[in-house]
Amino acid sequence: MTDVVPGMVVPGYEMGQFPDVPLFTLPDMSLLYARDDAFTQQFADIGDRYPGLTLSPVACDDSGTRIISDGATLAYGDGGTTYAGPDGITQNFGDGSGLVLSSNETIQVKADGSGTYVGPSAIIEARADGSGLYTGSGGDAGLVVSLDGKGAGTYSGPDGIITNEGDGSGGYSGGGIVIKNNGDGSGSYVADRLLIENDGNGTAHIVGSQVLDVAAPPLTPVPALGKFPPLGALTPQTFCGVSITVDATLLFDFGQADIRPDAQAVLDTVAQALKDNQVPKAVIEGHTDSISDDAFNQTLSENRADAVRDGLLAAGVTSNLEAVGYGKTRPVAPNQINGQDNPAGRQLNRRVEIYIPTFG
Repeated sequence: MTDVVPGMVVPGYEMGQFPDVPLFTLPDMSLLYARDDAFTQQFADIGDRYPGLTLSPVACDDSGTRIISDGATLAYGDGGTTYAGPDGITQNFGDGSGLVLSSNETIQVKADGSGTYVGPSAIIEARADGSGLYTGSGGDAGLVVSLDGKGAGTYSGPDGIITNEGDGSGGYSGGGIVIKNNGDGSGSYVADRLLIENDGNGTAHIVGSQVLDVAAPPLTPVPALGKFPPLGALTPQTFCGVSITVDATLLFDFGQADIRPDAQAVLDTVAQALKDNQVPKAVIEGHTDSISDDAFNQTLSENRADAVRDGLLAAGVTSNLEAVGYGKTRPVAPNQINGQDNPAGRQLNRRVEIYIPTFG
């Protein structure tokens, strides 16, 4: 490991290394059919009120057991996503097609899975060739996701712009950061007073507080995008809480469980969200990617969950907080795609989730 030089490293990464172009994800479609759930809506705009936090409704089965997401809303692969209106299915033609009409939305589904959704949260177009378009409205105004069905697509939203050319190259721009992956192992990272250029041949050129050349592995190509999920129409699920997610790289250095000093603002944001919403109980869940062995990942996830719990209590949170680690057992993104390492997916899997059961 290269010794860290101040002003020459991206927090959470080794010298000469930087984040991959972010994984291209579709919005959480479950929000479409969770909007009539009063508890979920209490937290629906949490990303606007508490920057850096993202929300997912938590569904339960008939026995009340929490249903764990398998990452089906990722735009990589041909997963399915479900939609339902507050009035349920009004017409079902028996061949997979149907029509849902209500006071504020319309869903039209064809037998081949193509169709449209028009409602208060978004306009969605899914086509039979796997291409599609998501245009957010209301609280998601300004969010646009498109897939061409051939591996390429774009994501544009308040957090930045992601481009994927489908040939291993792509880029990200947002928050004062620009990342470029040329698809041949080379690429660059540009932020305030820091430039890192990877030549794809084992060397990174860094311009920051100093000018250095250090050893760095070539960049992994950006995985090609999958197809837009076909539309379906199912009965609404039962929701039993919400889950708030924080990217672990915002809190911890790689492979470490001590919260970085510069991460205190993120921890304070989580604490404020719990206090403002008078949350009586929450479960702090630590998750890792698949690097290292199972025992290391399990211990790391437990220690990170403990660190977040202790930090929230120190920040004045009075909720009953339980800490638990799941290691690599609950990924929300593929650690590999088509047998190839997927660093951006692993980054999504390195996370801390705060599960808040329904209360009130």
